[in-house]
Amino acid sequence: MSHPLTRVLTLLELLQSNARLTGAELADRLDTDVRTVRRYTAHLRDLGIPVEAERGRYGGYRLARGYRMPPLVLTNDEALAVVLGLLAAERLGMGTAAPASAGALAKIERVLPHALREPLAAMRETLSFTANAVIGQAPGTGVLLALAQASRAHTTVGIHHRSWRQEHTERDIDPYGVVFHTGRWYVVGHDHLRDSLRTFRIDRIASVNPRADRFTAPDGFDPVAHLTSTLAQGSYRWQVEVTIHGPLDEIARRLPSSAVTLTAQPTGVLMHARAERLDGMAHILASLEWPFTIHHPDELRQALKNLAAQLTAAAQREPEELPQ
Repeated sequence: MSHPLTRVLTLLELLQSNARLTGAELADRLDTDVRTVRRYTAHLRDLGIPVEAERGRYGGYRLARGYRMPPLVLTNDEALAVVLGLLAAERLGMGTAAPASAGALAKIERVLPHALREPLAAMRETLSFTANAVIGQAPGTGVLLALAQASRAHTTVGIHHRSWRQEHTERDIDPYGVVFHTGRWYVVGHDHLRDSLRTFRIDRIASVNPRADRFTAPDGFDPVAHLTSTLAQGSYRWQVEVTIHGPLDEIARRLPSSAVTLTAQPTGVLMHARAERLDGMAHILASLEWPFTIHHPDELRQALKNLAAQLTAAAQREPEELPQ
């Protein structure tokens, strides 16, 4: 790296890739001295690139905040990482209301060289996902970002919310956290209107307005744990209570946290769940390797007997027999 122009361009690349680097760090990366680094930064300023410097023995360099360096230049690995991220966001339901993912992909492909553009286009057309996103309206970009900023800054916001019954309300909330779960975005926080902890789907929030008030989230509050527990207690036809005689950690890995709550007991693990169909719950219990005891409902016992009869019939069926 002996040519000065090469070093100046490398300096620019380092400043774009790092929030801040000291003069000594830059000198080491460029295989030169700190005085030469100062001269190279002066060359960048002469080209209109705003390089900010912090004086002193441990001073550093960085690009001015908000500065955008055209054109976008990505290595092959970086381009692949960006494309995969955009595809995953689109396929798994993480996109926003505006067609941002499609627009970003189109811009990236437009500036890529042909040798890289074709393989990435093939990736976009052939890549498949086993996870199925929940079909629903994606949240607005402004709403999502405003809630995330308020959560980080611990500031109250006013929201215009539409319930699943199509009821519109204006309310203030203290957003404790934003969670993406099974294809939908949620905000968890304290609802001033109901004076309670609530969960809202973000795609049902039309607008967010900042308030002057600040809040303090409860110590140790986990938005993800609260959300999955709340969804597991949704409105279903059957309330199921079963003791599974096995280790809590292994059982928790086998059962979806969004559908059940597990509590360690002296005799095993007490499972509470909601179910719309008991035959599905019977299949879940039958797939476990540990014995279990049903507390209620009694109808679950019959569902297990029906499943056992189906399995017995399948085991006894000869190859030439066809099911009726």
